[in-house]
Amino acid sequence: MLDGIHPLLTGELLWHLDAMGHSDAVVIADAHFPAAAVARRLVTLPGTSTPDVLAAVRTVIPLDDAPSLDLMTSATGEILDIQHELMEAAGTSAETTRFVDRFDYYDLARGAFVVIRTGETRIYANALLRKGLVGSV
Repeated sequence: MLDGIHPLLTGELLWHLDAMGHSDAVVIADAHFPAAAVARRLVTLPGTSTPDVLAAVRTVIPLDDAPSLDLMTSATGEILDIQHELMEAAGTSAETTRFVDRFDYYDLARGAFVVIRTGETRIYANALLRKGLVGSV
């Protein structure tokens, strides 16, 4: 056990987050997302929500230059409550977040360094976060 590390950040997940470089992406995916089909590296955190996992990841990952967060555009184009929660957890806003159509989002996710599959059951609850420079001012 480590002191000061968010309890949702497992050793396996921390290893992947540490191995990421500047501008590498991490996808925090809901339970509906085809995570196993798109992931090069997959970490599963059942029983968790995407906003909670995103907030935990943000405790160790700084944001890249905007847009550092990509969210999947909802079917109606409306920004959903879950997406507002994801932006809040990431520390972004609608103005600094990019919204991406579903199949383009899957293509982006295929290039992510790691995909984290949560137990989140709300739809459009996926977040792709790009890592900024660690320790930069």
